[in-house]
Amino acid sequence: MDENKELSQKLEIIVKTLDKNKAEDISVLSIANISPIADYFIIANGTNDKQLQALVREVRDKLFEAGYEEKRIEGVRGSSWILMDYDDIVIHLFSKEDRLFYDLERIWRDGQKVDISNMLIDEAN
Repeated sequence: MDENKELSQKLEIIVKTLDKNKAEDISVLSIANISPIADYFIIANGTNDKQLQALVREVRDKLFEAGYEEKRIEGVRGSSWILMDYDDIVIHLFSKEDRLFYDLERIWRDGQKVDISNMLIDEAN
C-alpha cells in the first residue's frame, strides 16, 4: 500500500474511533513540516478516567485489527494525559482540565490544522 494512503487510512481509523466513542473536541495537526517527531498529532479529551481508558482500548484494538501496532503508550492508568505513539501519528488524550493546562494546540500552532469533518459521524442521521 502507498505510504500516504496507509497514513490516511490510519488517521481515519483513529479519528472515527475517537468520534464513535464520544471523545470531545478532536483536533488533528499536521506537524510533518515543522518537526521530525511525527506527521500528525491527534488531540482529544475525555469526560472522565473511565472514558479515557475506553478510548485507549478502542483505538488500540481498531488499529491492531488493521495491522498497526503502537510504538509505545505512556500514562495509561490513572493518568489525565495519555500519549499513544504510532510512529507517524501521535495521539494525545487528555482530561478536559489537563488539555486546557498543557494547550498543545497553542504550543504547536505552527502545525496545520487538518479538516476532519468528513471523518466525523453526522449527528443529523
